[in-house]
Amino acid sequence: MILTTTAVIEGRPVQEYLGVINAQSIIGANMFKDIFAGLRDLIGGRSKTYERVIEEAKEDAMRELTQKAQSLGANAVVGIDLDFETVGASGSMLMVIATGTAVRI
Repeated sequence: MILTTTAVIEGRPVQEYLGVINAQSIIGANMFKDIFAGLRDLIGGRSKTYERVIEEAKEDAMRELTQKAQSLGANAVVGIDLDFETVGASGSMLMVIATGTAVRI
C-alpha cells in the first residue's frame, strides 16, 4: 500500500479513484503524563511523553486508513491530510483525523 500526501505518484498513473476515506484515532493522556508534561513546561524542552502519544494516535489513524483503502480494493491512498485536535472537557484527549483518496494505480 502506497500512502502519500501528494495528489499523484510519479510514474504511477491512477487507474481508478475509489473514493474519499477517513479514519480517526482518539487517545487520552493520563494524569501521570500530564504531570510530567507540566514539569517539562516549567523547565523547558520537548515533552517526549506527548510526542509518543501523538505518534501513537497518528499511527493508529494511518493503520485504519490503510485498512479502509484495502477493503475498497485500493493499492494506494493519495492526498493524505492529517489533522490534530484536542477534545474532551479539559482538552486531555488527542484526536487525529487522517483523510485521503483511495485509488488503484
